[in-house]
Amino acid sequence: MPKQFHIVMFPWLAFGHMIPYLELAKLIAARGHRVSFVSTSRNIDRLPRIPSDLSQLISLVKLKLPPDEGLPLDAEATIDVPYDKVHYLKRAYDGLQREMTNFLEGSAPDWILQDFAAHWLCPLAKRLEIGCAFFSIFSSSFLCVAGPPPISDLLKMEDYRTAPEHFTVPPRWIPFQTSVAFRTYEIMKVFDYVQHADPSLVTDLCRTEMVVRGCDLICVRGCYEFDPEWIQLLEKLHGKPVLPVGQLATSVSNQEVDESIKEEWLTIKAWLDNQDPASTVYVSFGSEAKPSQEEVTELSNGLEMSGLPFFWALRTRRGSSDEDVVKLPEGFEERVAGRGLVYTSWVPQLKILNHESVGGFLSHSGWSSVVEALQFGKALVLITFLADQGINARILEEKSMAYSVPRRESDGWFSRESVAQSLRLVMVEEDGITYRDKAKEMSKLFGNRLLQDGYVDNLLDYLQSHNV
Repeated sequence: MPKQFHIVMFPWLAFGHMIPYLELAKLIAARGHRVSFVSTSRNIDRLPRIPSDLSQLISLVKLKLPPDEGLPLDAEATIDVPYDKVHYLKRAYDGLQREMTNFLEGSAPDWILQDFAAHWLCPLAKRLEIGCAFFSIFSSSFLCVAGPPPISDLLKMEDYRTAPEHFTVPPRWIPFQTSVAFRTYEIMKVFDYVQHADPSLVTDLCRTEMVVRGCDLICVRGCYEFDPEWIQLLEKLHGKPVLPVGQLATSVSNQEVDESIKEEWLTIKAWLDNQDPASTVYVSFGSEAKPSQEEVTELSNGLEMSGLPFFWALRTRRGSSDEDVVKLPEGFEERVAGRGLVYTSWVPQLKILNHESVGGFLSHSGWSSVVEALQFGKALVLITFLADQGINARILEEKSMAYSVPRRESDGWFSRESVAQSLRLVMVEEDGITYRDKAKEMSKLFGNRLLQDGYVDNLLDYLQSHNV
């Protein structure tokens, strides 16, 4: 019988990272291994409840985030700060090194699964003789396209991309035909991934490059049935093992609804119960993206013009320090009363997507949301905002699995008319049947729990046979 492992998981301070890490932690613990899930105090307190049958095997380890002059006092995750202050959060995160060292020295784990941001962790793991794996919540296609550049002896190539326009075409090291690249407006929003105006700050690309070079193993969210060519290319580019861990879809039964919001869910469910099957658009752009006021205005008018029922989970601000609070157009909620519902607080997304009245999802293309929608066969309409979302959108477009709202290339502006037309195309028009059928087809892959969880077994077999 395989021995019990102790695995430390150390995600970046974003819930879009912490939640997939927690899903993997639960799958590992369900196989009898111990997991120490490490983050900051406030983030640990905001995580979903650990199922009671796994609570003895998953330890939630709280570290104290050092204060930073650029951050509000209570800011411990990206949802707590505007986008232009996230680099201060990375600087504070680097300040966790001493506490993390003390924890690892005292707990002697077998392996660490770490995120892109802790560029200092691999050398520490090596010194302590702990196996170190980079677990990327980003897809293999994102890691191939966005970087770091290849480091294998056969394919070693300097990253020649120094300007935004270099990222709007696939890089030279992609050997097959693909359209997967950033749009101009997408790379302009995240070009600090490549370079910072402040040279004292470490860019995301440099962080990722140091982690990839230092780790023993790369783990990616994905499966061979979906993107085999990208997984194989990633392994070739970096000359080290790449293991997919499955899509890590959260099951509805695992998303416990807290007593304090159970009544809220019953209200939402009652509204959804009154809509026709597959008629309703669910609208959400995740925990990180906050549309601008101009975008909220166009989205609102587009939803109104579409004539479709919709439920919108709207993020109006990023943390208490965000003074740019977005608002709905005057009279909007009254005009769509009965047909549309807007919530500005947390909502149980999985339960909403699983409801039979929901037929489509207007989404930012964050991969967790994509996985959640596809496991239930919901058609996708996309409006990207940040990070890997543009690359995710291109992959889905290339596979005819989603339709992106048409936008102006230079700045990403979209009109209310394009929103309305896109929604109607994918939800009800004959020309959009491809997207509806493809979503149903993909539910057999993304919702196949046995297949997806098998990737976790493969990971644990590898960790067992390659224990340091």
